[in-house]
Amino acid sequence: MHHAVLWRKPLWPWFLLYPAVLATIILFHFHPGRSVELEFDYVIIGAGSAGCVLANRLSANGKHSVLLLEAGGSDKRFWIQTPIGYGKTFYDPALNWMYMTEADPGINNRQSYWPRGKVLGGSSSINAMVYIRGQAADYDDWRDRGNQGWGWDDVLPYFKKAETSGDGGNQYRGADGPLHVSNVSSQHHPLCQRFFAAAQQCGFEFNPDFNGEIQEGVGYYQITTRDGKRMSAARAYLHPALKRHNCDVITHAHVTRILFSNNTADGVEFMQAGQSRQVKARREVIVSAGAINSPQILQLSGIGEISLLKNFGIDPLVDLPGVGHNLQDHLDCCYYYRSRVPTLNDQLYPWWGKMLAGMQYVLFRNGMLSLSINQAGGFIKSHPSRPRPNLQTYFNPMSYTAAAPGKRPLMQPDPYPGFVNSIGQIRPLSRGHLQIDSADPFEAVKIYPNYLSHVEDVTQMLEGVRLLRKLASCPQLEEIIEEEITPGVEVQSDADLIADIRARSSTVFHPTSTCMMGSDRKSAVVDNLCRVYGTQQLRVVDASVFPTVISGNTNAPVMMVAEKAADLILDKQER
Repeated sequence: MHHAVLWRKPLWPWFLLYPAVLATIILFHFHPGRSVELEFDYVIIGAGSAGCVLANRLSANGKHSVLLLEAGGSDKRFWIQTPIGYGKTFYDPALNWMYMTEADPGINNRQSYWPRGKVLGGSSSINAMVYIRGQAADYDDWRDRGNQGWGWDDVLPYFKKAETSGDGGNQYRGADGPLHVSNVSSQHHPLCQRFFAAAQQCGFEFNPDFNGEIQEGVGYYQITTRDGKRMSAARAYLHPALKRHNCDVITHAHVTRILFSNNTADGVEFMQAGQSRQVKARREVIVSAGAINSPQILQLSGIGEISLLKNFGIDPLVDLPGVGHNLQDHLDCCYYYRSRVPTLNDQLYPWWGKMLAGMQYVLFRNGMLSLSINQAGGFIKSHPSRPRPNLQTYFNPMSYTAAAPGKRPLMQPDPYPGFVNSIGQIRPLSRGHLQIDSADPFEAVKIYPNYLSHVEDVTQMLEGVRLLRKLASCPQLEEIIEEEITPGVEVQSDADLIADIRARSSTVFHPTSTCMMGSDRKSAVVDNLCRVYGTQQLRVVDASVFPTVISGNTNAPVMMVAEKAADLILDKQER
Protein backbone atom coordinates (compact mmCIF):
# COMPACT_ATOMS: atom_id res chain seq x y z
CA MET A 1 0.00 0.00 0.00
CA HIS A 2 1.30 3.41 -0.93
CA HIS A 3 1.05 6.35 1.43
CA ALA A 4 1.93 10.00 1.12
CA VAL A 5 4.56 10.93 -1.43
CA LEU A 6 6.72 12.33 1.34
CA TRP A 7 7.99 8.77 1.97
CA ARG A 8 9.34 8.33 -1.57
CA LYS A 9 12.97 8.83 -2.61
CA PRO A 10 14.28 11.04 0.26
CA LEU A 11 16.63 13.79 -0.81
CA TRP A 12 18.93 13.35 2.23
CA PRO A 13 20.86 10.35 3.52
CA TRP A 14 18.44 8.06 5.30
CA PHE A 15 20.07 8.41 8.70
CA LEU A 16 19.24 12.14 8.77
CA LEU A 17 15.56 11.21 8.96
CA TYR A 18 15.96 9.59 12.40
CA PRO A 19 15.15 12.78 14.39
CA ALA A 20 12.00 13.41 12.34
CA VAL A 21 10.88 9.80 12.68
CA LEU A 22 11.46 9.89 16.45
CA ALA A 23 9.52 13.15 16.77
CA THR A 24 6.63 11.69 14.80
CA ILE A 25 6.52 8.60 17.04
CA ILE A 26 6.43 10.81 20.16
CA LEU A 27 3.72 13.02 18.62
CA PHE A 28 1.49 10.05 17.85
CA HIS A 29 2.13 8.51 21.26
CA PHE A 30 0.81 11.58 23.05
CA HIS A 31 -1.80 12.60 20.45
CA PRO A 32 -3.45 9.33 19.36
CA GLY A 33 -6.37 11.08 17.65
CA ARG A 34 -4.16 13.23 15.47
CA SER A 35 -3.00 12.27 11.97
CA VAL A 36 -0.52 13.62 9.47
CA GLU A 37 -2.29 16.03 7.12
CA LEU A 38 -2.08 14.90 3.52
CA GLU A 39 -2.45 17.28 0.62
CA PHE A 40 -2.69 16.51 -3.09
CA ASP A 41 -3.83 18.28 -6.23
CA TYR A 42 -6.49 15.66 -6.97
CA VAL A 43 -8.16 13.33 -4.51
CA ILE A 44 -10.12 10.50 -6.14
CA ILE A 45 -12.64 8.53 -4.10
CA GLY A 46 -12.66 4.94 -5.30
CA ALA A 47 -9.90 2.95 -7.06
CA GLY A 48 -12.36 1.17 -9.33
CA SER A 49 -12.79 1.12 -13.09
CA ALA A 50 -13.04 4.91 -13.35
CA GLY A 51 -10.72 5.87 -10.49
CA CYS A 52 -7.81 3.81 -11.83
CA VAL A 53 -8.11 5.43 -15.25
CA LEU A 54 -8.24 8.92 -13.73
CA ALA A 55 -5.24 8.30 -11.48
CA ASN A 56 -3.17 7.21 -14.45
CA ARG A 57 -4.15 10.02 -16.80
CA LEU A 58 -4.09 12.86 -14.25
CA SER A 59 -0.63 11.91 -13.03
CA ALA A 60 0.87 11.19 -16.46
CA ASN A 61 2.27 14.67 -17.13
CA GLY A 62 4.11 14.73 -13.81
CA LYS A 63 2.72 18.16 -12.92
CA HIS A 64 -0.03 17.12 -10.52
CA SER A 65 -0.11 14.94 -7.42
CA VAL A 66 -2.92 12.38 -7.25
CA LEU A 67 -4.27 10.30 -4.38
CA LEU A 68 -6.81 7.48 -4.58
CA LEU A 69 -8.80 6.43 -1.54
CA GLU A 70 -10.01 2.83 -1.73
CA ALA A 71 -12.23 1.13 0.86
CA GLY A 72 -10.96 -2.31 -0.12
CA GLY A 73 -7.51 -3.83 -0.29
CA SER A 74 -5.01 -5.24 -2.74
CA ASP A 75 -6.01 -7.04 -5.94
CA LYS A 76 -2.94 -9.31 -5.77
CA ARG A 77 -4.98 -12.47 -5.27
CA PHE A 78 -5.03 -15.65 -7.33
CA TRP A 79 -8.80 -15.74 -7.82
CA ILE A 80 -8.84 -12.11 -8.98
CA GLN A 81 -6.07 -12.57 -11.51
CA THR A 82 -7.53 -15.89 -12.74
CA PRO A 83 -10.37 -15.02 -15.13
CA ILE A 84 -12.84 -17.71 -14.08
CA GLY A 85 -12.13 -16.76 -10.48
CA TYR A 86 -15.07 -14.39 -10.44
CA GLY A 87 -17.08 -17.42 -9.40
CA LYS A 88 -15.01 -17.39 -6.18
CA THR A 89 -15.05 -13.62 -5.55
CA PHE A 90 -18.81 -13.38 -6.11
CA TYR A 91 -19.51 -13.82 -2.39
CA ASP A 92 -16.21 -12.80 -0.80
CA PRO A 93 -16.79 -9.95 1.70
CA ALA A 94 -13.09 -9.12 1.63
CA LEU A 95 -13.45 -8.07 -2.02
CA ASN A 96 -17.09 -7.28 -2.41
CA TRP A 97 -19.64 -4.85 -0.96
CA MET A 98 -22.29 -7.61 -1.33
CA TYR A 99 -25.32 -5.34 -1.52
CA MET A 100 -28.90 -6.56 -1.25
CA THR A 101 -31.77 -4.57 -2.73
CA GLU A 102 -35.11 -4.08 -1.07
CA ALA A 103 -37.91 -6.50 -1.96
CA ASP A 104 -39.10 -5.53 -5.44
CA PRO A 105 -42.78 -5.88 -6.46
CA GLY A 106 -41.81 -6.23 -10.15
CA ILE A 107 -40.02 -9.52 -9.48
CA ASN A 108 -42.47 -11.01 -7.00
CA ASN A 109 -41.09 -9.13 -4.01
CA ARG A 110 -37.74 -10.83 -4.31
CA GLN A 111 -34.53 -9.16 -3.21
CA SER A 112 -31.62 -8.96 -5.64
CA TYR A 113 -28.01 -9.58 -4.74
CA TRP A 114 -25.74 -6.88 -6.19
CA PRO A 115 -22.02 -7.67 -5.91
CA ARG A 116 -19.78 -4.60 -6.30
CA GLY A 117 -16.00 -4.61 -6.19
CA LYS A 118 -14.41 -3.50 -2.91
CA VAL A 119 -10.79 -3.88 -3.99
CA LEU A 120 -8.24 -2.18 -6.21
CA GLY A 121 -9.80 -2.29 -9.68
CA GLY A 122 -13.32 -2.19 -8.24
CA SER A 123 -15.86 -4.26 -10.14
CA SER A 124 -13.38 -4.75 -13.00
CA SER A 125 -11.53 -7.06 -10.57
CA ILE A 126 -14.56 -9.31 -9.96
CA ASN A 127 -16.70 -9.04 -13.12
CA ALA A 128 -17.21 -11.48 -16.00
CA MET A 129 -14.81 -9.41 -18.18
CA VAL A 130 -17.09 -9.07 -21.24
CA TYR A 131 -15.94 -6.09 -23.32
CA ILE A 132 -18.86 -4.26 -24.94
CA ARG A 133 -19.00 -0.59 -25.87
CA GLY A 134 -22.72 -0.33 -26.65
CA GLN A 135 -24.37 1.07 -29.73
CA ALA A 136 -23.37 4.32 -31.45
CA ALA A 137 -26.97 5.49 -31.02
CA ASP A 138 -26.64 5.16 -27.22
CA TYR A 139 -24.14 8.00 -27.13
CA ASP A 140 -25.98 10.07 -29.71
CA ASP A 141 -28.93 9.75 -27.33
CA TRP A 142 -26.72 11.10 -24.53
CA ARG A 143 -25.77 14.07 -26.69
CA ASP A 144 -29.34 14.70 -27.78
CA ARG A 145 -30.42 14.83 -24.14
CA GLY A 146 -28.36 17.99 -23.78
CA ASN A 147 -24.94 16.51 -23.03
CA GLN A 148 -22.77 18.22 -25.59
CA GLY A 149 -19.54 16.37 -26.36
CA TRP A 150 -20.88 12.89 -25.58
CA GLY A 151 -22.08 11.74 -29.01
CA TRP A 152 -20.62 8.66 -30.67
CA ASP A 153 -18.10 10.62 -32.73
CA ASP A 154 -16.96 12.31 -29.50
CA VAL A 155 -16.49 9.15 -27.45
CA LEU A 156 -15.11 6.71 -30.04
CA PRO A 157 -11.59 8.21 -29.83
CA TYR A 158 -11.60 7.55 -26.07
CA PHE A 159 -12.66 3.93 -26.51
CA LYS A 160 -9.76 3.55 -28.92
CA LYS A 161 -7.34 5.41 -26.64
CA ALA A 162 -8.11 3.00 -23.81
CA GLU A 163 -7.77 -0.22 -25.75
CA THR A 164 -5.32 -2.62 -27.28
CA SER A 165 -7.42 -5.03 -29.32
CA GLY A 166 -6.09 -8.55 -29.65
CA ASP A 167 -7.15 -8.49 -33.31
CA GLY A 168 -5.28 -5.24 -34.00
CA GLY A 169 -6.39 -1.67 -34.43
CA ASN A 170 -8.59 -0.27 -37.16
CA GLN A 171 -11.14 2.49 -37.69
CA TYR A 172 -13.05 1.33 -34.61
CA ARG A 173 -10.54 -0.54 -32.46
CA GLY A 174 -7.53 0.67 -30.51
CA ALA A 175 -4.02 -0.69 -30.95
CA ASP A 176 -1.88 0.80 -28.17
CA GLY A 177 -4.05 1.52 -25.12
CA PRO A 178 -3.53 0.21 -21.56
CA LEU A 179 -6.57 -2.11 -21.60
CA HIS A 180 -5.96 -5.37 -23.45
CA VAL A 181 -9.03 -7.00 -25.01
CA SER A 182 -8.68 -10.63 -26.10
CA ASN A 183 -10.40 -12.61 -28.81
CA VAL A 184 -10.44 -16.07 -27.21
CA SER A 185 -12.92 -17.65 -29.62
CA SER A 186 -10.42 -20.37 -30.55
CA GLN A 187 -10.76 -21.74 -27.02
CA HIS A 188 -14.56 -21.62 -26.84
CA HIS A 189 -16.62 -24.77 -26.71
CA PRO A 190 -17.73 -26.18 -30.11
CA LEU A 191 -21.34 -26.01 -28.91
CA CYS A 192 -21.16 -22.27 -29.62
CA GLN A 193 -21.10 -23.12 -33.32
CA ARG A 194 -24.48 -24.82 -32.89
CA PHE A 195 -25.84 -21.64 -31.36
CA PHE A 196 -24.57 -19.52 -34.26
CA ALA A 197 -26.00 -21.91 -36.83
CA ALA A 198 -29.40 -21.93 -35.10
CA ALA A 199 -29.40 -18.14 -34.90
CA GLN A 200 -28.67 -17.88 -38.61
CA GLN A 201 -31.46 -20.35 -39.30
CA CYS A 202 -33.70 -17.94 -37.37
CA GLY A 203 -32.56 -15.00 -39.51
CA PHE A 204 -29.87 -13.46 -37.31
CA GLU A 205 -26.50 -12.65 -38.89
CA PHE A 206 -23.12 -13.66 -37.52
CA ASN A 207 -21.11 -10.65 -36.31
CA PRO A 208 -17.33 -11.15 -35.90
CA ASP A 209 -16.95 -8.01 -33.77
CA PHE A 210 -19.66 -6.49 -31.55
CA ASN A 211 -17.33 -3.51 -31.02
CA GLY A 212 -16.80 -2.81 -34.69
CA GLU A 213 -18.96 -0.93 -37.17
CA ILE A 214 -22.25 -2.44 -35.95
CA GLN A 215 -23.32 -4.29 -32.83
CA GLU A 216 -26.23 -6.30 -34.25
CA GLY A 217 -25.95 -10.05 -34.71
CA VAL A 218 -24.60 -13.08 -32.86
CA GLY A 219 -20.98 -13.92 -32.18
CA TYR A 220 -18.24 -14.53 -29.65
CA TYR A 221 -17.76 -12.23 -26.66
CA GLN A 222 -14.35 -10.63 -26.30
CA ILE A 223 -12.96 -10.31 -22.78
CA THR A 224 -10.55 -8.08 -20.88
CA THR A 225 -7.64 -10.46 -20.38
CA ARG A 226 -3.99 -10.59 -21.35
CA ASP A 227 -1.79 -13.69 -21.39
CA GLY A 228 -4.52 -15.66 -19.66
CA LYS A 229 -4.89 -13.25 -16.73
CA ARG A 230 -7.60 -10.75 -15.91
CA MET A 231 -6.97 -7.26 -17.28
CA SER A 232 -8.70 -5.15 -14.65
CA ALA A 233 -8.51 -1.38 -14.49
CA ALA A 234 -5.97 -1.81 -11.68
CA ARG A 235 -3.69 -3.97 -13.82
CA ALA A 236 -4.13 -1.83 -16.93
CA TYR A 237 -3.97 1.66 -15.41
CA LEU A 238 -3.26 1.83 -11.68
CA HIS A 239 -0.21 -0.35 -11.14
CA PRO A 240 1.75 1.39 -13.92
CA ALA A 241 0.72 4.78 -12.50
CA LEU A 242 1.90 3.89 -8.98
CA LYS A 243 5.45 3.70 -10.31
CA ARG A 244 5.34 7.49 -10.66
CA HIS A 245 6.44 9.79 -7.85
CA ASN A 246 3.18 11.78 -8.00
CA CYS A 247 0.54 9.02 -7.72
CA ASP A 248 -0.48 7.24 -4.52
CA VAL A 249 -3.26 5.09 -3.14
CA ILE A 250 -4.45 4.48 0.41
CA THR A 251 -6.32 1.21 0.82
CA HIS A 252 -8.85 0.25 3.51
CA ALA A 253 -9.87 3.92 3.55
CA HIS A 254 -13.65 4.19 4.01
CA VAL A 255 -14.76 7.68 2.97
CA THR A 256 -17.20 9.28 5.40
CA ARG A 257 -17.76 12.65 3.72
CA ILE A 258 -16.41 15.30 1.37
CA LEU A 259 -15.10 18.45 3.05
CA PHE A 260 -16.14 21.91 1.84
CA SER A 261 -15.19 25.53 2.31
CA ASN A 262 -18.51 27.17 1.53
CA ASN A 263 -19.50 25.17 -1.56
CA THR A 264 -15.96 24.41 -2.73
CA ALA A 265 -14.78 20.83 -2.21
CA ASP A 266 -11.33 21.01 -0.68
CA GLY A 267 -10.85 17.68 1.05
CA VAL A 268 -12.11 14.27 2.08
CA GLU A 269 -12.61 12.65 5.46
CA PHE A 270 -12.13 8.90 5.79
CA MET A 271 -11.76 6.14 8.35
CA GLN A 272 -8.77 3.83 8.34
CA ALA A 273 -7.99 1.26 11.03
CA GLY A 274 -10.49 2.92 13.36
CA GLN A 275 -8.91 6.35 12.99
CA SER A 276 -10.57 9.36 11.34
CA ARG A 277 -8.26 11.03 8.87
CA GLN A 278 -8.47 13.90 6.40
CA VAL A 279 -6.80 14.69 3.11
CA LYS A 280 -6.81 18.07 1.40
CA ALA A 281 -7.41 18.60 -2.32
CA ARG A 282 -5.80 21.67 -3.85
CA ARG A 283 -7.56 21.39 -7.20
CA GLU A 284 -10.46 18.92 -7.17
CA VAL A 285 -12.21 16.08 -5.40
CA ILE A 286 -13.43 13.44 -7.85
CA VAL A 287 -16.01 10.87 -6.72
CA SER A 288 -15.57 7.58 -8.58
CA ALA A 289 -17.14 5.21 -6.08
CA GLY A 290 -19.68 3.68 -8.46
CA ALA A 291 -23.41 3.83 -9.02
CA ILE A 292 -24.21 2.84 -5.42
CA ASN A 293 -21.48 4.45 -3.33
CA SER A 294 -21.13 7.75 -5.22
CA PRO A 295 -24.68 8.96 -4.46
CA GLN A 296 -24.31 7.68 -0.90
CA ILE A 297 -21.17 9.80 -0.39
CA LEU A 298 -22.86 12.86 -1.88
CA GLN A 299 -25.86 12.46 0.41
CA LEU A 300 -23.65 11.96 3.46
CA SER A 301 -21.86 15.18 2.46
CA GLY A 302 -25.06 17.23 2.32
CA ILE A 303 -25.78 17.00 -1.41
CA GLY A 304 -29.16 15.60 -2.36
CA GLU A 305 -32.85 15.89 -1.57
CA ILE A 306 -33.15 18.28 1.39
CA SER A 307 -35.97 16.46 3.16
CA LEU A 308 -34.03 13.18 3.06
CA LEU A 309 -30.88 14.79 4.43
CA LYS A 310 -32.70 16.59 7.24
CA ASN A 311 -34.46 13.38 8.17
CA PHE A 312 -31.08 11.91 9.10
CA GLY A 313 -29.69 15.04 10.72
CA ILE A 314 -27.38 15.95 7.83
CA ASP A 315 -26.96 19.67 7.19
CA PRO A 316 -27.95 20.31 3.55
CA LEU A 317 -25.32 21.95 1.39
CA VAL A 318 -26.85 21.69 -2.11
CA ASP A 319 -30.42 20.81 -3.00
CA LEU A 320 -30.04 18.19 -5.75
CA PRO A 321 -33.08 15.89 -5.76
CA GLY A 322 -31.62 13.75 -8.55
CA VAL A 323 -28.93 12.24 -6.33
CA GLY A 324 -29.71 8.53 -6.07
CA HIS A 325 -32.56 8.67 -8.58
CA ASN A 326 -32.79 7.54 -12.23
CA LEU A 327 -31.36 4.13 -11.23
CA GLN A 328 -31.21 1.76 -14.20
CA ASP A 329 -30.08 -1.85 -14.51
CA HIS A 330 -30.23 -4.78 -16.92
CA LEU A 331 -32.49 -7.72 -16.11
CA ASP A 332 -31.96 -11.18 -17.62
CA CYS A 333 -33.97 -14.41 -17.83
CA CYS A 334 -32.25 -17.80 -18.25
CA TYR A 335 -33.56 -20.91 -19.99
CA TYR A 336 -31.85 -24.20 -19.02
CA TYR A 337 -31.53 -27.18 -21.34
CA ARG A 338 -30.40 -30.80 -21.06
CA SER A 339 -28.23 -31.69 -24.03
CA ARG A 340 -27.84 -34.85 -26.09
CA VAL A 341 -24.22 -33.95 -26.87
CA PRO A 342 -21.34 -33.18 -24.51
CA THR A 343 -21.04 -29.71 -22.99
CA LEU A 344 -18.59 -28.13 -20.56
CA ASN A 345 -20.42 -30.00 -17.80
CA ASP A 346 -18.82 -33.21 -19.06
CA GLN A 347 -15.36 -31.68 -18.76
CA LEU A 348 -15.73 -29.90 -15.44
CA TYR A 349 -18.09 -32.05 -13.37
CA PRO A 350 -15.65 -34.95 -12.67
CA TRP A 351 -12.85 -34.27 -10.19
CA TRP A 352 -10.25 -35.23 -12.74
CA GLY A 353 -11.74 -32.71 -15.20
CA LYS A 354 -11.27 -29.94 -12.67
CA MET A 355 -7.72 -31.11 -12.05
CA LEU A 356 -6.88 -31.12 -15.75
CA ALA A 357 -8.36 -27.64 -16.19
CA GLY A 358 -6.28 -26.39 -13.29
CA MET A 359 -3.09 -27.98 -14.59
CA GLN A 360 -3.70 -26.55 -18.06
CA TYR A 361 -4.08 -23.07 -16.62
CA VAL A 362 -1.06 -23.26 -14.35
CA LEU A 363 1.18 -24.65 -17.10
CA PHE A 364 -0.09 -22.80 -20.18
CA ARG A 365 -2.34 -19.93 -18.95
CA ASN A 366 -5.17 -21.08 -21.20
CA GLY A 367 -8.21 -23.34 -21.08
CA MET A 368 -11.40 -23.01 -19.07
CA LEU A 369 -9.84 -21.07 -16.18
CA SER A 370 -8.58 -18.38 -18.57
CA LEU A 371 -12.07 -17.64 -19.93
CA SER A 372 -15.40 -16.13 -18.98
CA ILE A 373 -18.40 -18.41 -18.82
CA ASN A 374 -20.14 -15.98 -21.21
CA GLN A 375 -18.65 -17.38 -24.40
CA ALA A 376 -21.18 -16.48 -27.08
CA GLY A 377 -24.32 -14.40 -27.50
CA GLY A 378 -25.52 -11.43 -29.40
CA PHE A 379 -27.60 -8.31 -29.83
CA ILE A 380 -30.89 -8.82 -31.61
CA LYS A 381 -34.22 -7.17 -32.28
CA SER A 382 -37.25 -8.59 -30.51
CA HIS A 383 -39.26 -7.74 -33.64
CA PRO A 384 -38.06 -6.79 -37.13
CA SER A 385 -39.90 -3.46 -36.85
CA ARG A 386 -37.60 -2.30 -34.04
CA PRO A 387 -35.10 0.31 -35.28
CA ARG A 388 -32.11 -1.29 -33.53
CA PRO A 389 -31.30 -4.26 -31.31
CA ASN A 390 -33.12 -4.10 -28.00
CA LEU A 391 -32.15 -7.48 -26.52
CA GLN A 392 -28.89 -9.11 -25.48
CA THR A 393 -28.48 -12.87 -25.30
CA TYR A 394 -25.82 -14.95 -23.52
CA PHE A 395 -25.08 -18.53 -24.58
CA ASN A 396 -23.23 -20.57 -21.95
CA PRO A 397 -22.13 -24.12 -22.93
CA MET A 398 -22.63 -25.37 -19.37
CA SER A 399 -25.39 -25.40 -16.74
CA TYR A 400 -25.56 -25.30 -12.95
CA THR A 401 -29.19 -25.81 -11.99
CA ALA A 402 -28.08 -27.92 -9.00
CA ALA A 403 -26.27 -24.95 -7.47
CA ALA A 404 -27.49 -23.52 -4.19
CA PRO A 405 -29.80 -20.52 -4.75
CA GLY A 406 -27.87 -17.36 -5.46
CA LYS A 407 -24.49 -19.10 -5.74
CA ARG A 408 -22.23 -19.14 -8.79
CA PRO A 409 -19.99 -22.20 -8.47
CA LEU A 410 -18.67 -21.95 -12.02
CA MET A 411 -16.48 -25.01 -11.53
CA GLN A 412 -19.41 -27.04 -10.13
CA PRO A 413 -21.72 -27.71 -13.12
CA ASP A 414 -24.59 -30.15 -13.33
CA PRO A 415 -23.73 -33.89 -13.49
CA TYR A 416 -25.30 -34.21 -16.94
CA PRO A 417 -24.67 -32.37 -20.24
CA GLY A 418 -26.50 -29.06 -20.22
CA PHE A 419 -26.35 -25.47 -21.41
CA VAL A 420 -28.00 -22.12 -20.77
CA ASN A 421 -29.39 -19.48 -23.11
CA SER A 422 -30.58 -16.21 -21.63
CA ILE A 423 -32.12 -12.96 -22.80
CA GLY A 424 -32.34 -9.45 -21.41
CA GLN A 425 -33.65 -6.06 -22.42
CA ILE A 426 -30.79 -3.61 -22.91
CA ARG A 427 -32.55 -0.23 -22.72
CA PRO A 428 -35.12 -0.56 -19.93
CA LEU A 429 -37.57 2.24 -19.25
CA SER A 430 -38.14 1.35 -15.59
CA ARG A 431 -36.40 3.62 -13.11
CA GLY A 432 -35.47 2.93 -9.52
CA HIS A 433 -33.66 4.84 -6.82
CA LEU A 434 -31.40 4.41 -3.81
CA GLN A 435 -30.87 6.46 -0.69
CA ILE A 436 -29.06 6.51 2.61
CA ASP A 437 -30.89 4.93 5.53
CA SER A 438 -28.75 6.55 8.16
CA ALA A 439 -26.13 9.23 8.68
CA ASP A 440 -23.74 6.36 9.47
CA PRO A 441 -21.36 5.99 6.48
CA PHE A 442 -20.85 2.33 7.32
CA GLU A 443 -24.54 1.48 6.90
CA ALA A 444 -25.55 0.33 3.43
CA VAL A 445 -27.99 2.34 1.36
CA LYS A 446 -31.49 1.14 0.58
CA ILE A 447 -31.80 0.11 -3.08
CA TYR A 448 -35.14 0.08 -4.90
CA PRO A 449 -34.55 -1.24 -8.45
CA ASN A 450 -38.22 -0.97 -9.50
CA TYR A 451 -37.72 -3.69 -12.11
CA LEU A 452 -40.40 -4.26 -14.77
CA SER A 453 -42.47 -1.33 -13.52
CA HIS A 454 -42.84 0.02 -17.06
CA VAL A 455 -45.20 -2.00 -19.26
CA GLU A 456 -42.86 -1.73 -22.26
CA ASP A 457 -40.14 -3.55 -20.32
CA VAL A 458 -42.52 -6.44 -19.68
CA THR A 459 -43.48 -6.50 -23.37
CA GLN A 460 -39.87 -6.64 -24.52
CA MET A 461 -38.90 -9.34 -22.03
CA LEU A 462 -41.85 -11.41 -23.20
CA GLU A 463 -40.72 -10.98 -26.80
CA GLY A 464 -37.25 -11.99 -25.65
CA VAL A 465 -38.19 -15.31 -24.06
CA ARG A 466 -40.33 -16.09 -27.10
CA LEU A 467 -37.13 -15.61 -29.14
CA LEU A 468 -35.28 -18.06 -26.87
CA ARG A 469 -37.94 -20.62 -27.65
CA LYS A 470 -37.63 -19.83 -31.36
CA LEU A 471 -33.86 -20.36 -31.22
CA ALA A 472 -34.31 -23.66 -29.40
CA SER A 473 -36.72 -24.83 -32.11
CA CYS A 474 -34.28 -24.14 -34.97
CA PRO A 475 -32.86 -27.44 -36.29
CA GLN A 476 -29.24 -26.92 -35.16
CA LEU A 477 -30.32 -26.64 -31.51
CA GLU A 478 -33.52 -28.64 -31.58
CA GLU A 479 -31.72 -31.82 -32.57
CA ILE A 480 -29.39 -31.67 -29.55
CA ILE A 481 -31.93 -30.55 -26.92
CA GLU A 482 -33.19 -33.47 -24.88
CA GLU A 483 -35.29 -31.32 -22.55
CA GLU A 484 -36.03 -27.74 -21.59
CA ILE A 485 -35.43 -28.07 -17.87
CA THR A 486 -36.46 -24.55 -16.82
CA PRO A 487 -39.03 -23.14 -17.13
CA GLY A 488 -40.32 -26.24 -18.93
CA VAL A 489 -42.47 -26.68 -22.01
CA GLU A 490 -45.68 -26.53 -19.97
CA VAL A 491 -45.11 -22.76 -19.58
CA GLN A 492 -46.63 -21.47 -22.84
CA SER A 493 -49.19 -18.68 -22.52
CA ASP A 494 -48.22 -15.01 -22.35
CA ALA A 495 -49.53 -14.84 -18.80
CA ASP A 496 -47.50 -17.86 -17.71
CA LEU A 497 -44.34 -16.62 -19.43
CA ILE A 498 -44.67 -13.20 -17.82
CA ALA A 499 -45.23 -14.85 -14.44
CA ASP A 500 -42.06 -16.87 -14.99
CA ILE A 501 -40.12 -13.72 -15.98
CA ARG A 502 -41.19 -12.03 -12.76
CA ALA A 503 -40.39 -15.14 -10.74
CA ARG A 504 -36.90 -15.88 -12.10
CA SER A 505 -35.35 -12.86 -13.85
CA SER A 506 -32.24 -11.50 -12.21
CA THR A 507 -29.80 -8.63 -12.51
CA VAL A 508 -26.84 -8.68 -14.90
CA PHE A 509 -25.06 -6.36 -12.44
CA HIS A 510 -25.11 -3.16 -14.50
CA PRO A 511 -26.47 -0.41 -12.21
CA THR A 512 -26.02 3.10 -13.61
CA SER A 513 -27.29 6.70 -13.71
CA THR A 514 -27.76 7.53 -10.00
CA CYS A 515 -25.79 10.80 -10.42
CA MET A 516 -27.12 11.42 -13.90
CA MET A 517 -25.44 13.79 -16.35
CA GLY A 518 -27.83 16.33 -17.81
CA SER A 519 -28.70 19.98 -18.38
CA ASP A 520 -31.61 20.20 -15.91
CA ARG A 521 -30.42 20.23 -12.29
CA LYS A 522 -33.94 19.31 -11.11
CA SER A 523 -33.19 15.76 -12.25
CA ALA A 524 -29.49 15.72 -13.18
CA VAL A 525 -26.59 15.79 -10.73
CA VAL A 526 -23.64 16.69 -12.97
CA ASP A 527 -23.23 18.77 -16.11
CA ASN A 528 -21.59 17.61 -19.33
CA LEU A 529 -18.15 18.20 -17.76
CA CYS A 530 -19.07 15.88 -14.86
CA ARG A 531 -19.14 18.83 -12.41
CA VAL A 532 -21.62 18.53 -9.53
CA TYR A 533 -24.24 21.28 -9.74
CA GLY A 534 -24.08 23.90 -7.00
CA THR A 535 -20.47 23.13 -6.08
CA GLN A 536 -16.95 24.03 -7.08
CA GLN A 537 -14.01 21.65 -7.54
CA LEU A 538 -16.22 18.56 -7.27
CA ARG A 539 -16.95 16.01 -10.00
CA VAL A 540 -18.47 12.57 -10.27
CA VAL A 541 -16.89 10.23 -12.83
CA ASP A 542 -18.19 6.66 -13.04
CA ALA A 543 -21.27 4.68 -14.18
CA SER A 544 -23.51 6.84 -12.01
CA VAL A 545 -23.23 9.74 -14.49
CA PHE A 546 -24.55 7.76 -17.47
CA PRO A 547 -27.61 9.66 -18.77
CA THR A 548 -29.05 6.25 -19.70
CA VAL A 549 -27.72 2.72 -19.39
CA ILE A 550 -25.95 1.65 -22.57
CA SER A 551 -26.92 -1.31 -24.75
CA GLY A 552 -24.75 -3.98 -23.17
CA ASN A 553 -22.10 -4.55 -20.52
CA THR A 554 -21.04 -1.40 -18.74
CA ASN A 555 -17.35 -1.76 -17.80
CA ALA A 556 -15.83 -0.54 -21.08
CA PRO A 557 -18.07 2.57 -21.17
CA VAL A 558 -17.08 3.43 -17.58
CA MET A 559 -13.41 3.46 -18.59
CA MET A 560 -14.26 5.57 -21.65
CA VAL A 561 -16.08 8.11 -19.46
CA ALA A 562 -13.02 8.33 -17.21
CA GLU A 563 -10.67 8.73 -20.18
CA LYS A 564 -12.74 11.62 -21.48
CA ALA A 565 -13.23 13.17 -18.04
CA ALA A 566 -9.47 13.18 -17.48
CA ASP A 567 -9.03 15.28 -20.61
CA LEU A 568 -11.82 17.60 -19.49
CA ILE A 569 -10.15 18.08 -16.11
CA LEU A 570 -6.67 18.64 -17.53
CA ASP A 571 -7.91 21.02 -20.24
CA LYS A 572 -9.42 23.16 -17.52
CA GLN A 573 -6.14 23.29 -15.62
CA GLU A 574 -3.84 23.81 -18.60
CA ARG A 575 -5.56 26.73 -20.33
